[in-house]
Amino acid sequence: MTAATQHHPHANLVAEGVSLSFSGKPVLRDVSLAVVPGELHALIGPNGAGKSTLLAMLSGDRTPESGTVALAGKSLREWRFKDLARERAVLTQDNTVSFPFTAAQIVEMGRAPWQRTPAENEDDQAIAEAVAQTDVQHLLERTIPHLSGGERARVALARVLAQRAPILLLDEPTAALDLRHQEDVLRIARDRARAGDAVVVVLHDLNLAAAYADRITLLARGEISASGAPSDVLTAERVHEVYGQEVEIIERPGRPPLIVPLR
Repeated sequence: MTAATQHHPHANLVAEGVSLSFSGKPVLRDVSLAVVPGELHALIGPNGAGKSTLLAMLSGDRTPESGTVALAGKSLREWRFKDLARERAVLTQDNTVSFPFTAAQIVEMGRAPWQRTPAENEDDQAIAEAVAQTDVQHLLERTIPHLSGGERARVALARVLAQRAPILLLDEPTAALDLRHQEDVLRIARDRARAGDAVVVVLHDLNLAAAYADRITLLARGEISASGAPSDVLTAERVHEVYGQEVEIIERPGRPPLIVPLR
C-alpha cells in the first residue's frame, strides 16, 4: 500500500506519482493526491502550475505518462466511459457550445449517463434542483450563444450538478462569475462535500480557498508545494515563495483568515 492510500484509507479516487510533459516540458512531476468523500479539496497555484492538467487526469480526460489514477482500485483506463460518467462529473474551463442549444437542453445533458437505468426516474427532480441552485431558471429558454460568459458558466455548472455523481471535479468554476454567484458556487460545492460527496475545485482566489476548502493542495512548477488544512498551507512565507507576491495573513478567530497583498 502506498503512502497516499495509507493516509486516506477511504479515498476512492487516487493519483499515484503522475507525471506529464507537453512538448518535452514537464507540466506535472510525480504528483500523488487522494480525493476523499466528504471533503472539499481546493487546488491552487500560479498560472502554469499544473492545476487544470491534474484535474483532467483525475477525470480521466488526460492520461499520465507515468504513474496511475485509480477509481475504486481500478485504473481509469479500464473504466467504460458511461460508467465513469456515473461516478464523476466534470466542469471544464471551456464552456463553449457551437450549436444553438437552449440552456434547458444543456442542463438535461447532465442526465445522459443515467438513460435506461432506474435513476432515470430522478431526471426531473435532479434538473429542477440544479436549476434552482445555480439561479438559471430565467435563462432556460435562451440559447447558449445569447448568454453572457457568467450565465454560460452557471448553466454548465447546473449540467454538472444534475449529473448527481458522487465525485465533483470543477475547474475554475468561479472565474467568470460576479461576487454573489462566486459565493453561491462555493457554498454549493461545500454542501455537496458535507453530504458525503468528494469535491475538487481549481481556484485562483486564495480567500475563497481559505474560506471554503477542507484541504488545500498548492502546486508550483508541476509539483506539490504543500497540502493540508488551509491555515497550514496558506502562510505568508509560502505564498510569497510560490507566487512571488508579499501578502499579509489576517487571522480572525472563528472565521477564515484573509490573505491581503501588500501594495
